[in-house]
Amino acid sequence: MPNKRMKHEARFKIKVVEFALATNNSAAGRKFGVNEKLVRDWRRHFDQIKTLSKTKCAERGMKCSWPDLEKHLVSWVEENRNSGYIVTRNQILLEGKSWARKNNVAGFTGRRSWCSRFMKRHNLVLRQKTKISQKLPEDLDEKITDFHSFVIKRRKRHDYDLKQIGNMDETPTWFDMPSSRTMNKAGAKTVFVRTSGHEKVRFTTVLGCMADGTKLKPMVIFKGKTMPKENFPPGIVVHVHPKGWMDEAGMKIWVEKIWRGRPGGLARTRSLLVFDSFSGHLTDDVKRCVKDENTDLAVIPGGLTSVVQPLDTCLNKPFKDRLREQWNSWVISEERSFTPAGNMKRASLQTVC
Repeated sequence: MPNKRMKHEARFKIKVVEFALATNNSAAGRKFGVNEKLVRDWRRHFDQIKTLSKTKCAERGMKCSWPDLEKHLVSWVEENRNSGYIVTRNQILLEGKSWARKNNVAGFTGRRSWCSRFMKRHNLVLRQKTKISQKLPEDLDEKITDFHSFVIKRRKRHDYDLKQIGNMDETPTWFDMPSSRTMNKAGAKTVFVRTSGHEKVRFTTVLGCMADGTKLKPMVIFKGKTMPKENFPPGIVVHVHPKGWMDEAGMKIWVEKIWRGRPGGLARTRSLLVFDSFSGHLTDDVKRCVKDENTDLAVIPGGLTSVVQPLDTCLNKPFKDRLREQWNSWVISEERSFTPAGNMKRASLQTVC
């Protein structure tokens, strides 16, 4: 039987080396039952062993190749976290690459594997909020089957091209969108996040896409009664509602300014539009507008949007993830402004768009 490979904690190695220094390597090996070669190796690396945690056996794969870069990043993370700002892995990588370019650091590529080692070296972890899940209907399978059958029959009858099958959905968005996770010291009882105080002030974003992957123009619905007098960027449709919600008037605008602008829309090519059973979608005037565009409707039954709504299952989350990254970058940038009392102002409507 081969000898079992043993591992020794740093405190044991220190005790052996101290005894060897007082006597000799052979005597230390005999007293503690280890090979004399191990004693020689431990004496040679004694300064490094003394820096290890007492219960750790070795420092493997944790050597820092760019100490000045990591020193800057640790300071940058602590500064932003002390101010309550969100810090994500992507932001650490971007800040590291930026600092490396400015200081001519050779060899730093900023890979995600390096970020994981950096976090482990400096005792940084990601903290996450909890989430409440949606309750699905009891007759889930039957409703899904009926909806799929309806769509399949429509497709067989009219043979829609993929670029003529569309989906639209409203999703709530907020002026402050802090990430659910941030870099912080492990074991901290309080995780403070700085915002402008508008994380509960919402507006509605309306997204649309076609089955061939084409994205339709986004639409934002802000809370208000009159259209704001700002220069909004091209490629986005802005609407207002007293509560910031979609309604019949908003649906008409969406059909006229966005759905009509889809590929083949001006030619009134036969198409299929899929959306949920929200009451504002299903008024007679909205149905008439959609029919005028030579478009058939497929209405998703209530409670199934999280299962069969393409935007809800595939696109809304990555959209919000990217929007959240944009907000995180904005909140630590020089673009933000403050009130005379020192409170951060929310982003302007133009910046949001």
